[in-house]
Amino acid sequence: MSNCWNQTRAATSLIRRLKRSIINPAAVARPRCFTTAEGHRPSLVHKRSLDILHDPWFNKGTAFSMTERDRLDLRGLLPPNIMSPEQQIERFMVDLKRLEVQARDGPSDPNALAKWRILNRLHDRNETMYYKVLIANIEEYAPIVYTPTVGLVCQNYSGLFRRPRGMYFSAEDRGEMMSMVYNWPADQVDMIVVTDGSRILGLGDLGVQGIGIAIGKLDLYVAAAGINPQRVLPVMIDVGTNNEKLLKDPLYLGLQQHRLDGDEYIAVIDEFMEAVFTRWPNVIVQFEDFQSKWAFKLLQRYRNTYRMFNDDVQGTAGVAIAGLLGAVRAQGRPMIDFPKQKIVVAGAGSAGIGVLNAARKTMARMLGNNETAFDSAKSQFWVVDANGLITEERENIDPVALPFARKIKEAGRQGLREGASLVEVVEQVKPDVLLGLSAVGGLFSKEVLEALKGSTSTRPAIFAMSNPTKNAECTPEEAFSIVGDNIIFASGSPFRDVNLGDGHVGHCNQGNNMYLFPGIGLGTLLSGSRIISDGMLQAAAERLAAYMSEEEVLKGIIYPPISKIRDITKEVAAAVVKEAVEEDLAEGYRDIDARELQKICQSQEELLEYVKNSMWSPEYPTLVYKKD
Repeated sequence: MSNCWNQTRAATSLIRRLKRSIINPAAVARPRCFTTAEGHRPSLVHKRSLDILHDPWFNKGTAFSMTERDRLDLRGLLPPNIMSPEQQIERFMVDLKRLEVQARDGPSDPNALAKWRILNRLHDRNETMYYKVLIANIEEYAPIVYTPTVGLVCQNYSGLFRRPRGMYFSAEDRGEMMSMVYNWPADQVDMIVVTDGSRILGLGDLGVQGIGIAIGKLDLYVAAAGINPQRVLPVMIDVGTNNEKLLKDPLYLGLQQHRLDGDEYIAVIDEFMEAVFTRWPNVIVQFEDFQSKWAFKLLQRYRNTYRMFNDDVQGTAGVAIAGLLGAVRAQGRPMIDFPKQKIVVAGAGSAGIGVLNAARKTMARMLGNNETAFDSAKSQFWVVDANGLITEERENIDPVALPFARKIKEAGRQGLREGASLVEVVEQVKPDVLLGLSAVGGLFSKEVLEALKGSTSTRPAIFAMSNPTKNAECTPEEAFSIVGDNIIFASGSPFRDVNLGDGHVGHCNQGNNMYLFPGIGLGTLLSGSRIISDGMLQAAAERLAAYMSEEEVLKGIIYPPISKIRDITKEVAAAVVKEAVEEDLAEGYRDIDARELQKICQSQEELLEYVKNSMWSPEYPTLVYKKD
């Protein structure tokens, strides 16, 4: 079946490329110019007066020029002083900073949520200015629009809801989704983030309130990858909730029924996927925060048919692989030594198994990329879940975890048994890496960290990757104070660096998925690849791993600062495009066909220019009224 599909895809791709060359034979010969027109040409609008001011896509507020005010019937509806975008941002920032001054006790959840409210109100009235503020202050505001604050937003979303943003497909809409997609006003959508709300961060089933995570994720696609905000769509698929509190809450906005399951659940997701790809055949769909039970099944069901990926499984894995390779470099060893690392993994959910599969494939590639290498690579992992060490003796073992179950004789030789505690496993294995993807806050207790002091590594690494902050397996202060100053520390949510005294700093690296998913999305879009292959994901992770300089890595800095996210995304996207071309998956984007893209990829400088100039920037376009 797979070979047949691959042959059909290859044939379709070839026919499409031949058609392009017949229709436009001069395309290959023309000089390549990659200046994007997005945001830099006049926009035709079919509304005037107050209707324009109430439309966040086109509203400029006090920045409308006098010519535009006359042309769009706005004269007298705005204060007479015309402000520049910079002046508008300055006024907005004064309000935001006033809030910070009042919160003298330092950051707190209410303070973060108040910031989110202010930013959200700006988003509601002026999208261009919102993204200007977000991009210019990405390091400060990414934790507000994304993790960890977005978790708090989702928990309170029914009370925070003011203006619809995105689309809601529910179990009640079965049979209607094909027509529903045409209710969305945009004729072109490049990126959809969809969730069913079943496993929001580490907070569990939040039902329809999980739409907040899709909105936050797409804000980062716009800010980091330059996806046009008029071409993104957050989606909630509401199949009910098993959260008893929400089922009894009279103010809850979603379906107050238990979740669909089995074939009924699959039928709803199938109908949604068919509907969105019928209207927008070139869209990319990112699955977000689906419970482990469905994350892998849906990924395997759709990944060879639709342009989609699951960020929890594949994005988290890629960021973790980049960090693991960085940890090898931080030990002063080449990345090719990665297969020698002993790794204890706490957590066997969708994120944990996703990282294990990706790490195993990476090791196998370095060992020769054959069946023997793939089989031997699994011996480097010890997986511990809520019931302890997973061995082949485990009853009712999850099929996705089975490849990593330790043989009982092998475990016995190491002084371990089925269900051995995390402390016991760390004591006996003496791992190079302790990787947490458990969503259990404080799991790396003092006893666990004390046991890690016996590691055979010269520089052991601790990855406390669970989100939000309260679910982190440990804090950097705990890790550095107990294990020692020479460790590598990374977390999923942001923490401050640790002052170790005598001018030394314990670097806290945030292994944030936003390092990869914007570049994966942008690279897939620009390549025109019909699927997102393992090779494209691997190329993204390897480019992130190589982004840091040798000097930075030896200091314990394995991830770059979020302030460089646009440049990081550009580099990652370029790596994804290049891999798609090498795998013969690329079909081109807009007026750049597959053959032209292949030529662009021959020069790294030209490829980076192509990616950079395809990224949307928040600039006010000139608006011209056109009657319907």
